[in-house]
Amino acid sequence: MFFTVHIDGSWQLAEIGPKDRRDPTVLARHHLRECTRRALTRHTVLERAAAQDAVNLAIAHTTGPEGDALAVGGIADLTVTEADLALAEEHLRREQLGDLDRGDEHRRLIFRQRILADPDLRPVWWIDQYPERINELERLDTAVQGLRPPRGLDHGVLRDEIVRFIDHLLTDIRTPHQREIFLRALTQTLHTLGSTELRQTAATWLPTPRTDSGDDSV
Repeated sequence: MFFTVHIDGSWQLAEIGPKDRRDPTVLARHHLRECTRRALTRHTVLERAAAQDAVNLAIAHTTGPEGDALAVGGIADLTVTEADLALAEEHLRREQLGDLDRGDEHRRLIFRQRILADPDLRPVWWIDQYPERINELERLDTAVQGLRPPRGLDHGVLRDEIVRFIDHLLTDIRTPHQREIFLRALTQTLHTLGSTELRQTAATWLPTPRTDSGDDSV
């Protein structure tokens, strides 16, 4: 799937080189082609606008082969045949379908892992899928011994929700008084849950109680 590239370029010699120097026109063309080739290796014909910008950025500056007095520059115009464009779109469609198929297969494998790792669900699933092979249940139990359930299936979603909730909560706490009330409730909750280390950390954020020696004790 190729671009057709047309370059309007220019070249000039900063000084007169030796007599055996290669034709500067050949050097200029080679330099511009190489710049274009390197730029286009990062793009497909489906990214024509981005490829156009990348090519022009690569060749628009008047630079030449290192060590040469030759300075070259140019502007490129990219075109794509209808056949190449259609082929690229078909390739992308097949790739996306492949991603969907792989995603479905992954979900099926995760589901089966969860079932086989659960001693209560495993026999029910086996009997439903293979009613004629009930006598193989014992062999199945032996085969999947030690299989663990998939990790983090719900944890990640729940954790993200909690993080978003805390962000909203902290945004709503605008005054020092609100902050103190929240921290006291938090430390009490952590104490109830038995999270001693977290409770102690939260307690360090509480303001230090004021002690005025002139106050009367009741």
